[in-house]
Amino acid sequence: MGYIQEKSRINSIFDKVEGRERVSDEDALFLLENADLLTLGRLADIARRQKHPDNVATFVVDRNINYTNVCVAGCKFCAFQTKKNSPDAYLLEFEEIFSKIQELVDWGGTTLLMQGGLNPDLGLDFYVELFRQIKKRFPQIQVHSLSASEIFYISKLEKLPIKEVLKILKEAGLDSLPGGGAEILSDEIRIQISSNKVNTETWLEVHRSAHQLGMKTTATMMFGHIEKPKHIVEHLRHIRELQDESLKENKGFFTAFIPWTFQKGGTKLDHLETATTVYYLKVLAVSRIYLDNFDNIQSSHVTQTMKVGPVGLHFGANDLGSTMIEENVVTSTGWKVAAPRPEKMADIIRKAGFKPAQRDTYYNIVRHF
Repeated sequence: MGYIQEKSRINSIFDKVEGRERVSDEDALFLLENADLLTLGRLADIARRQKHPDNVATFVVDRNINYTNVCVAGCKFCAFQTKKNSPDAYLLEFEEIFSKIQELVDWGGTTLLMQGGLNPDLGLDFYVELFRQIKKRFPQIQVHSLSASEIFYISKLEKLPIKEVLKILKEAGLDSLPGGGAEILSDEIRIQISSNKVNTETWLEVHRSAHQLGMKTTATMMFGHIEKPKHIVEHLRHIRELQDESLKENKGFFTAFIPWTFQKGGTKLDHLETATTVYYLKVLAVSRIYLDNFDNIQSSHVTQTMKVGPVGLHFGANDLGSTMIEENVVTSTGWKVAAPRPEKMADIIRKAGFKPAQRDTYYNIVRHF
């Protein structure tokens, strides 16, 4: 494609974004493969301001409790998992989990994120009892827990339909689902990096079922490994289509999209070149431009550092994620994860040129700074 044709294509996409017209898969792929970083930033900022004209950027005070590290999935990108008979294997006692939640409450937190491995010793009764006790002790905490892979694994162990498992867990106290386990929603990629976890159709079915039960969920993407730009667009198409479907039903839906990059360190993919900061910001920007039915896009300071995370607010994101009181999965690669206090998080957002606000799981504002 020549310069004039390329310029004409970009101008056409600018017209679409400014006119709030949906961009196509072809547009998104063209932007990923051809547009420069600043052009993408301008386009994404237009799209963000259309949804968030007040220039508020949010964050949540939550805690990520990894209740077990025993996992049979064997994902090539994971350094956290371990086998049942490993000396490093663990399963947290309920009292230890409650102690961690109390610290979250003391921080002024609202959201409990719990994810672990696919542990064959943990059936549905374990989660029902855990969530019931959490809600009894901490009724104010929003339980945003269990990935699609965990939900499907429980359904397999119990020989129950996915929707029935979700219904039982919801009644026990599960409020919403995180988007973990999505990686890249393309089976061409999943079969190579996470063949023992849910396929694309099943990941989508878990979230579809949660939405039908009135639960909200988040969508994620872990990129920067073996995928190509076309796989990223395929991933975005799947979640945009499910969001269209869920919003039409007027029940549950995706509250946000959170892309982050693969981190090396003790994984079977350590030989790969990891994504650059520039590529991360490009993917973040294209996500905002393409996902016109998502209100919230999160910038990942967890994988990009707190220097780059706030920059993402200028590339389409309106949320800086979590204070991350505790994080074990990314940390297991040797990557250092920041855990700023709420006031520090607000100061970081303010210095980036935005109005900081603390939110809850559902993106309701709970505190302005």
